[in-house]
Amino acid sequence: MRIFGKVRHRPSASWRQATDRAFTLIGDGRYEDAGALLTRAADLEPWLSESWFNLALLHKFRHDWEQARAAGLRAVALLDRETGAPDWWNVGIAATALQDWPLARRAWQAYGLKVPGDAAGAGEPIGMELGSAAVRLSPEGEAEVVWGRRLDPARLEVLSIPLPSSGRRWGEVVLHDGVPHGERVTAAGPSYPVFDEIELWAPSPVPTWVVLLEAATEADRDALEQLASDAGFAAEDWSSSVRLLCRTCSESEMPSDEGDGEQHLDPHDHSEPGHPGPLGHRTAGSGSLWVPERECGIAAPAGLVRGLLDGWVADSPGTREWRDLEEVC
Repeated sequence: MRIFGKVRHRPSASWRQATDRAFTLIGDGRYEDAGALLTRAADLEPWLSESWFNLALLHKFRHDWEQARAAGLRAVALLDRETGAPDWWNVGIAATALQDWPLARRAWQAYGLKVPGDAAGAGEPIGMELGSAAVRLSPEGEAEVVWGRRLDPARLEVLSIPLPSSGRRWGEVVLHDGVPHGERVTAAGPSYPVFDEIELWAPSPVPTWVVLLEAATEADRDALEQLASDAGFAAEDWSSSVRLLCRTCSESEMPSDEGDGEQHLDPHDHSEPGHPGPLGHRTAGSGSLWVPERECGIAAPAGLVRGLLDGWVADSPGTREWRDLEEVC
């Protein structure tokens, strides 16, 4: 990654060499060595906004938010343009991580976004109405893409039930990066960006459970999801909602069933059709036989989860059963 923008003067060869080498080191995860080079570059060209932008970027990778905010503010002070600069976006991420809401508001406005409410307000920005998006949890590890609601340009509330391998829960708020890596396209037409998680911003107290269901029909399965939703929590049929994708596919434009209710099999799906399990499972497309045994994730308090399942069975005991309930996250 190389950051070269329009500047007042051409940076020196030494600055370019230090910067190039630093980003090579960043790609290898050698942040300390990269930091020494980027600090040297900033000493060589302190008037250059890119010097401080690059340092802010490094501190963001390291989750050193105080340093990211300080370097980011030096970068924006040297900008030649008033709005739209990515420097402001990085300042917004750092300010959000630190809950520095006046600076976060200023950053999003300087980038060119409309922030409702008092421009000098001390509280977090609300009501930006950025809609739904997907976030890639643990992007450097066993990555998982889940759906959520964007609270502001840098935070998303997770509304899917993540698999236990992610270490994340339904209802958590994650800080995410500003540049999407991939998108999900629904049959109805809209496409949704996929952002990479940076870190957990606010944990959820609601545990995740896995349970095996016997649901005679899709309507029986749907009834449990609706029952959990009515109680203010969530249930998700992992046997139909989860599929394995390679990294290349995950970071590209992929069809999604979110919001359209119809499933689409595609050659990029690396899971095993109809095979319930926590790693890869996907029922065959519409028109295929329904498989009554379903692996379901439930997000609900310990004192409520068994009552939800028993109530679900009691509504139609001839077509519904559950077993092997286990808390997994």
